[in-house]
Amino acid sequence: MGFYKELSSKPWEYQGPVEGTTPESAFEIEPEKIALRMFMVVASVIFSLIAITYYVRLDLGDWVPLKDPGLLWANTGILVLSSVCLQFARNAVTRGDLGKTKILFFLSGVLAVAFIVGQVLVWRQLNATGFAINTNPASAFFFLLTGMHGVHLLGGLWVWTKTAFRLINKVSATDIRLSIELCTVYWHFLLVLWVLLFATLANT
Repeated sequence: MGFYKELSSKPWEYQGPVEGTTPESAFEIEPEKIALRMFMVVASVIFSLIAITYYVRLDLGDWVPLKDPGLLWANTGILVLSSVCLQFARNAVTRGDLGKTKILFFLSGVLAVAFIVGQVLVWRQLNATGFAINTNPASAFFFLLTGMHGVHLLGGLWVWTKTAFRLINKVSATDIRLSIELCTVYWHFLLVLWVLLFATLANT
């Protein structure tokens, strides 16, 4: 009977947690990380499709290239610094240094807000020079791509704010580590995405 039971067992089926233990996951990593990766894949696909449409559209005769606003370079530098601060915050929380983690984490948020403010100033500059969102296809795509990136960053700042409140409430480094790690990964993703968008917009 024991041999037959062993042969008929189905190890791939979920058996439920043993008493006194925590439920097991089908994955070896936290579900929050899986959700973030899935979101980044979907966002990458959406931006890729718009970028393809962008390149197809610019070959038509009514495309009027935009002048490269110099402020975009400063905004790019600000976003780089924000991402670097978050990486250092992630390193600090891994070491258990909550004091340095707070400083770097809050600084990353301030820089991210500065980036968004800088983008709004760029949009205002373009409007003032006659390149409004409905002026020509080039300006429409510029506002669409930079606006979508800005919305994604605002979503990241919402999660950043929730993590910041947890830091203010003096949680332990172990409890806050995953949240900071997720913010850092997302910020790096937005930085890479922005660099690709900036290169595309600057060279067309």
